[in-house]
Amino acid sequence: MERPSSVLGHRGNLRTESGRLSLSVLTPVYNERHLVAASLERVLALDSDLISSLEVIVVDDCSQDGSWEILQQLAADEPRIRLQRHPRNMGKGAAIRTALAQATGDICIVHDADMEYNPGDIPALLVPFLEEGADAVFGSRYMAAPYRRALMHRHTLMNKGLTGLANWLTDLNLSDLETCYKAVNTRLLKSLPLRSNDFRFEVEIAFKLAKRRARIFEVPIRYSPRSYEEGKKIRAKDGLLALAAMLKYWVIDDIYAEDEYGSNILADLQDARRFNKWMADTLRPFVGDRVLEIGAGIGTLTGQFIPRDLYLASDINPHYLHYLRAYSMGKPYLQVARVDAGRPEDFANVAELFDTVLIINVLEHVPDPRIALENIYKTLAPGGRIVVLVPQHPRLYNTLDKVLEHRERYTRAGLQSSLEAAGFRVERLFDFNRTSVPAWFVSGMLRRTKFSRVQLKMLELIMPAVRRLDRLWPWGGLSVIGVGVKP
Repeated sequence: MERPSSVLGHRGNLRTESGRLSLSVLTPVYNERHLVAASLERVLALDSDLISSLEVIVVDDCSQDGSWEILQQLAADEPRIRLQRHPRNMGKGAAIRTALAQATGDICIVHDADMEYNPGDIPALLVPFLEEGADAVFGSRYMAAPYRRALMHRHTLMNKGLTGLANWLTDLNLSDLETCYKAVNTRLLKSLPLRSNDFRFEVEIAFKLAKRRARIFEVPIRYSPRSYEEGKKIRAKDGLLALAAMLKYWVIDDIYAEDEYGSNILADLQDARRFNKWMADTLRPFVGDRVLEIGAGIGTLTGQFIPRDLYLASDINPHYLHYLRAYSMGKPYLQVARVDAGRPEDFANVAELFDTVLIINVLEHVPDPRIALENIYKTLAPGGRIVVLVPQHPRLYNTLDKVLEHRERYTRAGLQSSLEAAGFRVERLFDFNRTSVPAWFVSGMLRRTKFSRVQLKMLELIMPAVRRLDRLWPWGGLSVIGVGVKP
């Protein structure tokens, strides 16, 4: 049987035919007239076979020392420099956001204008993107290298203390949280809702990348610190602000910018690990060896069901596909593809390839469910199963359903009719998650447009009891699961 790696699947994360990457260097500047010209000249002198094109986006954060005039002269003579200026001083994080909005490269990297970092190290940071499917690469001042300059002891202790706490909270093992040289896939970086205006940006980006389950690598870099007398801007109070930022971004799950896919809303559900394990355990008896998952998201269920002989995880959200492709690295049985259930052309050349198709919380989004079910029917081998979960109870349709773009909420009879119309023999229909029906009803009464994090955390906390008691409630489930068999 043909595997779909050459038909639907995709391996790796960021690839270019030439093996080269376009680079956007984001450079915040504030009162650096003695160094900024030399610093940018070193960036512009970059010469590497890994870089296909280079743009330097400089944001002057309302400098008052003549830096702006120097930058204007540089930009006039160098087309690769794109220049912006803030009307008032807003901070490093705000300057990076302004620069990021204009970035067009495959990779963005932050480069301060103070000459503490050497742009000659940037090509080394690009290697993991091409060879390891990295999402982000941090330049570490503390990793083993052929040589290393002895750094300021007290500053190093503070940095390592912050890094250690951040590692505990994020479950990463970084060696240098506060490094300036953070290179990130541009599409991923633009999908993060960055809020910090000052040096807390360093904490925010690390925590949000961790919560997005990004593949983060580290590469040793050189570092030539300057003294406070020479103009070093970071102070002890920034360490205290970093601690506060860690607690904030550890507690708050603000990890997706608003987009047309509702990623920021669905992220709350995907982090409900106990709930998702309950769902996976419920579906597991119906999952075979060759599986197509439609609407895999960030692999919440995928991770529960692999390894299999063949597992094709699909979605239409580019942010989710980005994550899934990185997640598939080192898993030869896991393929990734963009599959729209309503597009017959997305199912070309996979007739009778799978013994199971999972379509969980997807059918209610499809404009024509009949076409989607017919597409799925063709991909299944004889005797194969479709496992579909949809929201139940039309009377519960509320503002959350509208925000999530649910076409409808199903009845058991309606789901059975849809499956039979597509040619399936309905093997089972059963309720799932009766416990959440009252909460969904209250959300409708309150006209909520996003999930209550308090309710989700409460549900996670009491999940062991929920799993035992759920079937005792006298009403139908918030969702209904249908299992259909292709004759």
